[in-house]
Amino acid sequence: MDMTKRLLNFLDASPVNFLAVKNLTDELEKAGFKRIDAQKPLGKVKAGDKWFVTKNDSAVFAFEIGKKSLADAGFHMICAHSDSPTFRIKPNAEMQCEGGIVKLNTEVYGGPIMSTWFDRPLTVAGRVILKGKDAMNPVTKLIHVKRPLMQISNLAIHFNRQVNDGVKLSKQKDVLPILGIITDEMEKGNLLINLICKELKVKKADILDFDLYLADMQPACTFGIHDEFISSGRLDDLSMAFAGLEALLASPKSDVTKVLAIFDNEETGSQTKQGAGSPFLATMLKRIAWAQSGTEEAFYQAVERAFMISADNAHAWHPNYSEKYDPTNHPVLGGGPVIKFNASQKYASDALSAAIFASLCEKAGVPCQRFVNHSDVAGGSTLGNILASSIPLRGVDMGNAILAMHSCRETGSVADHHYSVKVFTEFFK
Repeated sequence: MDMTKRLLNFLDASPVNFLAVKNLTDELEKAGFKRIDAQKPLGKVKAGDKWFVTKNDSAVFAFEIGKKSLADAGFHMICAHSDSPTFRIKPNAEMQCEGGIVKLNTEVYGGPIMSTWFDRPLTVAGRVILKGKDAMNPVTKLIHVKRPLMQISNLAIHFNRQVNDGVKLSKQKDVLPILGIITDEMEKGNLLINLICKELKVKKADILDFDLYLADMQPACTFGIHDEFISSGRLDDLSMAFAGLEALLASPKSDVTKVLAIFDNEETGSQTKQGAGSPFLATMLKRIAWAQSGTEEAFYQAVERAFMISADNAHAWHPNYSEKYDPTNHPVLGGGPVIKFNASQKYASDALSAAIFASLCEKAGVPCQRFVNHSDVAGGSTLGNILASSIPLRGVDMGNAILAMHSCRETGSVADHHYSVKVFTEFFK
């Protein structure tokens, strides 16, 4: 299957972090990676071992052990994240209105462009927690309702004549989706639960809780006169996560241990057990180093020899808003991977790490761009420096350039996805 089509399929099958991780782990298992349990000892570690471990069902860490030990060769790591801005469904979410219309109470997750979620068919995806054998071991089921379920409808322009001049939206009032109309008294307060029971074929009494989110129903696609662009939700950052996976599976065996780290909760600051601020990944690497050498010193040697690519999308130059961009450092769609710099150290890139990444691009035959914020426009942050606070790695922050970051539909470049897979594969060699 064509690389672009594989990406589009992955995006469609991954409306939320939990399903993204499931789809990534499915591909890893197909490629011979073995799921390990972090509760159990690693056992003997040998060259060529391929493992992965998950955290909270929403982060995944894959390891391919190199021919040389971590202490002698270090490791090469690509990081990305599984979450994207959306709306989380609150507990006790159903709100009955006049005419039996039911809307859902939601809260914003991350920093979405809220207006882009209006007037489009939406569905529900996430995980549902069911009763297990005992209170400490409940059962997790993933859910993705693959039909239009709800919509956040705009107020008609006749009631809001200033709508095209810009409207301040209330997160509590304006962005609540309409779910349906009650037709039976037994449905009151039960529309969502009944849907879950039907989809998962479970009993209402067995449902303990859920993490459910809104998701766009429109499939990912290409567009443009040459089909050169990609339109999809969650390009930030699932496109980078999938590019890392493709490179890991395509790269040959190496002296260096390869690591693919897909964290969760980047959009809310990464300070969770499954986020880049957690010591979980450092702990796993220490355990590998210890299993190989019998000393903790091996881990610290490995860190000094390691290199990290923090892969999170960058801002592409927008032809309608050129004044928002730095005059000399504004990457374009299709121009290749983007190295991100910030004088206040919001990114991990420096001259040394940028030179290394640019050299990898040159070796892979891939163009390379640089991004710096317009000095009057504040920028965001990403994974690199947060991870470096627990593992002091050399590394670069980069990503593919996209438009409309954090919109319900973002725009990327087909060529850039291919470029990133090529340079990631070169890095993993």
